[in-house]
Amino acid sequence: MSVRTEKVASLVKEVISESFQHHFSMERYGLMTVTEVRMSPDLKNAKIFVSIFGDAEKKKKTLALLEVEKGTIRSELGRNLRMKFTPALMFFLDESLDYAMRIEDLLNQIHKESPPRED
Repeated sequence: MSVRTEKVASLVKEVISESFQHHFSMERYGLMTVTEVRMSPDLKNAKIFVSIFGDAEKKKKTLALLEVEKGTIRSELGRNLRMKFTPALMFFLDESLDYAMRIEDLLNQIHKESPPRED
């Protein structure tokens, strides 16, 4: 990724994160965090990876609500970025935090089950 795409991705992440804080209630959408933004080389598409706290049903529902609100988020992004083109948004569920928590739980379980070593 070029320096420009990285800078734009960082700005997109910042603007969308602020939008989540100000315009989306935690009761309806749950706790959402933008974990990563990947821009296409031409800066016309943005893949937004979102971490959502809750069970699988809550995550699915929140992702569907984000798809409905995509136009609103994109228009706010256009007002704040001041670029020639406002990138098209694609939302993806980031499950890396769930995966990391699962690995940590397994390691803790192994640690508890292993007998103490005598040196």
